[in-house]
Parts: sequence; C-alpha cells; structure tokens
Amino acid sequence: MTHHNGMIGSRPLRHISWFFALGVCIFLYGMLHIKVTAVHSDVVRAERQIVFLEDEKLLLETEFLTRSNQVQLAAWNRVDFGFQSPTADQFIDSHRQLAQFGVPRAADAPAPIRLAGLRSGEDVPEFPRLVSPLTGRTIDANLIEDNHEEPASVAITIAPGPLRVPIAGVQHAATGVATR
Repeated sequence: MTHHNGMIGSRPLRHISWFFALGVCIFLYGMLHIKVTAVHSDVVRAERQIVFLEDEKLLLETEFLTRSNQVQLAAWNRVDFGFQSPTADQFIDSHRQLAQFGVPRAADAPAPIRLAGLRSGEDVPEFPRLVSPLTGRTIDANLIEDNHEEPASVAITIAPGPLRVPIAGVQHAATGVATR
C-alpha cells in the first residue's frame, strides 16, 4: 500500500510541477514579447530619426549649393560684368525723391493709358434687351420682371440685383409635349 500511496502522492506533485513549468514558460514568453516590442519601437524610432537626418542633410546640401552659387554669381557680377550691390545712399525715402528722377514725356511717346470709372448713378445706360440664343428674338419684358407667384423660375445675378428668368412651368412643358 505504501507503494500505491507513493504513486498517488507523486501524481498531484507531478500536476503541480507541470502547472509550475507552464507558468514559468508563459512568464518567459511574456517577458520575451515585451522585449521584442521594446526592440521594435527602438527600430521604428531609429528609422524615423534616420529619415529626419536624411531630410536635414538634403536641406543643408541645398543651402550649401545655394550659397556657393551666390558666391560664384557675385564673383561673375564683379569680375565679368562690373556690377556692385546697392549701397544705403542709393535708396530713396519718399515719392518726391522718386519724382525727381522723372522726365517730361517725349513728343513721339505714346499716349498714357487711362482708366475710366463710373462714379455716380447718372448717365447709366439702359440695360440691353435680352435675346434668346435659340430663337434670336427679344425676350418679353414680362418674363424678366420679378414674379414670386411662378414656382418654376431661376434667379440670375446680374449687376446690382437678382434677375428672374422663368423656365417653362409644368403646364407649359406638358402642353408643349402633348401637341407634338
């Protein structure tokens, strides 16, 4: 019986040891998973920093090339063309100083461009008559008047206020189709 009891006693111990081993494996797997996640986030952070540094390098290269081109252009301007940068006494302070540089218009110069503008409501020409592009006939003035009773009308904004142009209503469209 002792031998049999010994097996019974070792059986629960064996189950407990398997659960303990399983718990240790799960714990180690969790630690490994956390470590992998941390390394992955470090890799992503490093990749972002690499992209940032590449952009910064490109910006600095562009700046360097631009500045070297400016030095080369300044040398060309000075040596080949004899140009110099403007000095402070070459700038003007007011419109009067600018006007001093002006000269009268030559006799053979073209006439200056003048702009016309309408300053008041006087002498405003009458609005031209509207002509139908389909028929070529003048549109009746009654159709243009502001009429809120007709449901089928469209507002067109011209000049100061809206202009209502009626579109054939349901009755007109139905009778036009029926007569054809």
